[in-house]
Parts: sequence; C-alpha cells; structure tokens
Amino acid sequence: MTILVTGSAGFIGFHVARRLLARGESVVGLDNLNAYYDPSLKAARLAILEGQGAYRHARLDLADREGVEALFAGARPEAVVHLAAQAGVRYSLENPHAYAESNLVGFLNVLEGCRATAARNLVYASTSSVYGANGKLPFSVHEAATHPITLYAATKLANEAMAHAYAHLFGIPCTGLRFFTVYGPWGRPDMSPIKFLSAILDGRPIDVYGEGRMQRDFTYIDDIAEGVIAALDRPAQIDPDWDPLHPDPATSGVAPWRVLNLGAGRPVDLMRYIQVFEEKLGKRAILNMLPMQPGDVTNTEADVAATRAALGYEPKVAIEAGVGQFVDWYRDYYRR
Repeated sequence: MTILVTGSAGFIGFHVARRLLARGESVVGLDNLNAYYDPSLKAARLAILEGQGAYRHARLDLADREGVEALFAGARPEAVVHLAAQAGVRYSLENPHAYAESNLVGFLNVLEGCRATAARNLVYASTSSVYGANGKLPFSVHEAATHPITLYAATKLANEAMAHAYAHLFGIPCTGLRFFTVYGPWGRPDMSPIKFLSAILDGRPIDVYGEGRMQRDFTYIDDIAEGVIAALDRPAQIDPDWDPLHPDPATSGVAPWRVLNLGAGRPVDLMRYIQVFEEKLGKRAILNMLPMQPGDVTNTEADVAATRAALGYEPKVAIEAGVGQFVDWYRDYYRR
C-alpha cells in the first residue's frame, strides 16, 4: 500500500514513516524542512528515511495548492497520515499567519487531495490543546471542546470540523488524534526535554513555568506512533448508535469520522519530570521559577478509554524508562 505521510521529517512523522517502512509499506513523504527549528535535525531524520528503498520524498509546502494537487495525482496514495503543521502553542502568539497558512489552508489542500484520489483513510494530528479552558479531568473526547485559548488550538479544532464535513460529503474516513505532550528520541529542540537536558548539562537555569505546580500527560513517542498506525489500520466508521438529539462530540452518525486521545493516561508532576532528568544525568537542575505563560494550562490528563476500545491502544512506556531512552539518544546524537 502507498501511504502519504506529511511532516515526514518532523518528530512524530519520522517515527511513523520509519515504522511503516519497516513493515513493508511504500511511503511518500512530504515536508518543506522549514526553519521553525534547526533544519539539520530534520535533515538527519530524512536521511534515515531516504536510506529505505520504499521511501520517496517531496519537499513541498502544504499551502502550495498546485504542488499538493500534483503530488496526490502522481502518488495516488491509498491512505494519508497528515502530521505536518505549524506547531507550538507559544509561537502562535508571535506569528499567527503561519498557523492559518499551514494548519488551515494546508489542511484544506490535503482534504482536497484525498477527495480527488478517493483515499481510503485519513489520519491527522489534532492536539490536547483543543480542551483549552475545560478544567474537567481527565480530558474526554466525549466532552465538547469549545473554548480553545490559543490560535494553534483553534486551528486544530477547525481541522476536526473540516474533516467531518469532508467525511460526510465525500465518504472519506477521518480520524483526528489529540496528542498529549509527546517526548522521546529525535524530539524537537523547542520542546521541554531538550531544553531541560541541555540546561542541566550546561549548568544553566531551567525556566519552570507555573512555579512548577503543573502536571502533564507525558507520552512516549513509541506509544504515539503505535496509536497512529493503529488508527491507520482501523478506519473510522459511521457510529450506528449516534443520537442527533444528544450528539457525541467524538463520533458521527452521518460521517465516517471520529476524534481520539493519544496520551499515556498517567499525568506526571512537572517537578517529578525534572527530577527524573536529574536522576538520569546524576546532576541537579538549577530552577528559575516563573509564572504561567499565556496559553498554558495547569493540568492535562488523557482519558484513553475510547482509544483503547477503538484501536486496542495500550500505552506502555513509563516516564522513567522514556526519559532514560531520550537521554541516551540525546547524548549519542549531540555527542555529549
């Protein structure tokens, strides 16, 4: 089967593409290798993928309508894993137009490509940030997510709505996956693991927001990649039990569409997270305690019951093991 993976040189896209190649799929990767963070890390990921004979890459911007149309027409993917996006909660405060171009225009171009080629399945990245001002934990896909507090989250909610419309109108099975704080080898340098690790090794202070009184549902990359591929193998279907008078926000009675959480379901105190890094490195962190940043939330926790039922999803990697594997990769890759 030919599978298009957008964002294939990105953190999650790289891991998903590599697993698909390992099981014998043909993968067409799309990534523009932009400079939002160090392009050399993206190039290193891409070099590994291009070492596989069944991988072919298109360096292309998702907002390039004609380019995306041509890619779909030439590749004719039977399924699409759409992971490319302008990421980052805080960066959306600085450069909002980048989010509209990549996350809205780009997503529309992907939907149109799926429509034109009659793709059999679309799995796409959403985010736990869509829960926004919702304080009811754990976050459940069966609760309406209607109050995003960042533009990034708003674009991802828009993606979920756009996907429902296309699933309804054109019968494209669509699964949106709400990722929870993904970490692990080959992670992005703008995220906390690399920031924390490099600061501890250098003896620099770590900026700890919310005075450290936060929890996150840290989810190891292998668990995330397995969940993405499970969704690819089990396309969404119309929910026969869906009630239009009491609509479930997670499924649909008029479209093969759903949204699912991909998290560990095990929230961890931020200070414990930092402590695990200290234990793995044998070195204490210098802490710079700061107030909450705009767009941040105090706690996240994924209710993965629906994901377990739909995909057989069982996150396996605890924070101690995951951080250990991340530290090993970091020290090898950065020669530290």
